[in-house]
Amino acid sequence: MKAIVCKEWGLPDTLVLEELPDLIPGPGQITIDVKAAGVNFPDVLIIQNKYQFKPELPFIPGSELSGVVRAIGEGVTSTKPGDKVIAFIGHGAFAQQVLAPANSIMPMPPGMDFDTAAAITLTYGTSHHAVVDRAQLKAGETMLVLGAAGGVGLAAIEIGKALGAHVIAAASTNEKLDICRQHGADKTINYSTEDLREAIKAATDGKGPDVIYDPVGGIYAEPAFRSIGWRGRYLVVGFANGEIPKLPLNLTLLKGASLIGVFWGEFAKREPKANLAAMRELMGWLAEGKINPHISGRYALKDTATALNDIAARKVTGKVIIHPEQ
Repeated sequence: MKAIVCKEWGLPDTLVLEELPDLIPGPGQITIDVKAAGVNFPDVLIIQNKYQFKPELPFIPGSELSGVVRAIGEGVTSTKPGDKVIAFIGHGAFAQQVLAPANSIMPMPPGMDFDTAAAITLTYGTSHHAVVDRAQLKAGETMLVLGAAGGVGLAAIEIGKALGAHVIAAASTNEKLDICRQHGADKTINYSTEDLREAIKAATDGKGPDVIYDPVGGIYAEPAFRSIGWRGRYLVVGFANGEIPKLPLNLTLLKGASLIGVFWGEFAKREPKANLAAMRELMGWLAEGKINPHISGRYALKDTATALNDIAARKVTGKVIIHPEQ
């Protein structure tokens, strides 16, 4: 099989395409022929040794995928060869085959295509955990989404609308904001051309948002938090900007506001039943048309570095997918 291998910590261009032996499942494992693998911003950080999850070198990057069960190991009864499945694993997805624990997979719903299946676990899982579980967003409340045209941002918009909330999307270009509106955003803010605090004030009639979803960090965090409404909840999702902001904690006092950390990977590991329930709700919303992953690019396996560079340069809207068979 062919695979993308990280042999040294570094930028995407240091990754190498290699021919490796086919994978044989051990007890409790399955081998999957990967049809599509989702690419995420943490993948860019993991290969540089800048993320919470630190695999040992060498390793195959990529954490979410869809495919067809190729073989099952001893003791596996939950699936069989030929089944279409979705998997979220620590690493290994950027390859033509992957080994996965049998208890880490979900069956693909009937009618779902491989690209959509590979685009739903991390971004929608993160945003569901953030918006539904951590922020407990209610119908009629207002949520501001920063970096709203990215994978988790668009997912947050759709989840907010599914819950009956009013959603304000903030992004860096008008083209990105057009995509946000297509996915349900009620109002938009271009924080490259508008004063963020003034724009939030205008969009919320001076009340401020009830929830702020922030996967970006950097220079927009403090003005956004200064604009939050009374008893607001500020979701710390990530730092795509590359800078971890330092917020004056007196702001939490003045606003009666909460800073809430969001780490979906750890949540999924520590609370698997709750995560499974969330994924079932997401699958239901997908079937109802309430969520619809936006896939803006598809890459062959040999072009994985290009996909990662595009994400790092913030050229991507929604999700991009690797097709290992190409």
